[in-house]
Amino acid sequence: MNHQEIAERLVELLGGKDNIVSATHCATRLRLVIEDEGQINKEEIEELDGVKGAFSSSGQFQVIFGTGTVNKVFAKFGPLVGVTSDEEPKSTTSHNEVAKRKMNPFARFARTLSNIFVPIIPAIVAAGMLMGLLGMMKTYNWVDADSGLFILLDMFSSASFIILPILIGFSAAKEFGGNSYLGAVIGGIMTHPALLNPWGLSDAQPETLDFLGFGVEMLGYQGTVIPVLLTVYLMAKIEKGLRKIVPNVVDLLLTPFLTVIFTGFIAMLVVGPLGRILGNGITTVLDVVYSTAGPVAGLLFGGLYSTIVLTGVHHSFHAIEAEVLLAAGGNYLLPIWAMANVAQGGATLAVFFKTKNKKIKGIALPASVSAFLGITEPAIFGVNLRYRRPFIGAAIGGALGGAYVVFTQVMANGIGLTGIPMFAIAQDPLNYGIGFLIALAGAFVATLLLGWKEETK
Repeated sequence: MNHQEIAERLVELLGGKDNIVSATHCATRLRLVIEDEGQINKEEIEELDGVKGAFSSSGQFQVIFGTGTVNKVFAKFGPLVGVTSDEEPKSTTSHNEVAKRKMNPFARFARTLSNIFVPIIPAIVAAGMLMGLLGMMKTYNWVDADSGLFILLDMFSSASFIILPILIGFSAAKEFGGNSYLGAVIGGIMTHPALLNPWGLSDAQPETLDFLGFGVEMLGYQGTVIPVLLTVYLMAKIEKGLRKIVPNVVDLLLTPFLTVIFTGFIAMLVVGPLGRILGNGITTVLDVVYSTAGPVAGLLFGGLYSTIVLTGVHHSFHAIEAEVLLAAGGNYLLPIWAMANVAQGGATLAVFFKTKNKKIKGIALPASVSAFLGITEPAIFGVNLRYRRPFIGAAIGGALGGAYVVFTQVMANGIGLTGIPMFAIAQDPLNYGIGFLIALAGAFVATLLLGWKEETK
């Protein structure tokens, strides 16, 4: 593979250097913000050596090369369009900001939530895996629950959820354009030791503080999501507003001081309590749907999830999953999403075995493996959507798997991991594994039965 020739040809097929507003890449894809996507020759791009698919989503045109290859192509592609490193976009504004401007408001909102929660996922995953390990220790009596080892590991596993508002505050402030450390301070105020920690307490009875005639409930926000998100959003607005009116000479002193005071009062008196009510309302509605509709809900969500992925709206699910995880003691949404992702791999695997197109066969096998590991873009955009019917086959497999994991009440101890990696945080690995096989086999068989029209090239 000649990466220089591919990069040069790619620039040409994208409409030239001037049509490329910004460029970066992730683990598998080139991510490009294009001035006029009408100038793109998508069909010829997909025929380039090494290209596993191309699609437009979330304000970006994305070209799938796969792990390792994308780095080598970008190293040649970047200088051709004026980008000298992975972190430095072509435009003066960050790549994500440029991409957001091309999104509709709802997609922009979903992307904002994703940008806040993705950096936090490793902390939640680590805590979830520790919770799973503790559960096995307790179930099989590996370690005495009163032993020092168990108590320390229990501390390690709960820490991420207890300080979650601080983590969210730091990440959200950065995303909203505020000072990240002030965001962390707001999260700290909402989890202060003076407030009753409701984490793990079912019958918490907080004291009520009299403040200027208002009754302030001294209940902390440990393990909550929505209250701190709303509060830090307002904090960023207050900080920006203050910076416009506070003289530069005293900006460093007055702006943080006033921002913390104003936001702290707003958090404790208004936004925090309202955010708690909103969060409880969301989880209550989901719990009712989960407990009443049961497998039918799993069938619908498992079948429709991949279609939702095409819109980019799924980026907003991390916030909802985190709220459910903390309120219900487990994330019952993630196993459903996992079934949809596994099914995409099953459908792509069926294409691999049946297709006679050598290029598609070369794309399908690694794409299916990638889907089994939780990365579905190569499978969805490189294979299944290209033939359409395999995408429908994947929806059928995802629906069957989703119905099973809801029927058996499979939950996860975290967010962000699907496919094979989710075994590490699944509360019921056996039934999750059975659901995994149902989704894979269902999608595989459905795809073969539906068939597809082979490309002549």
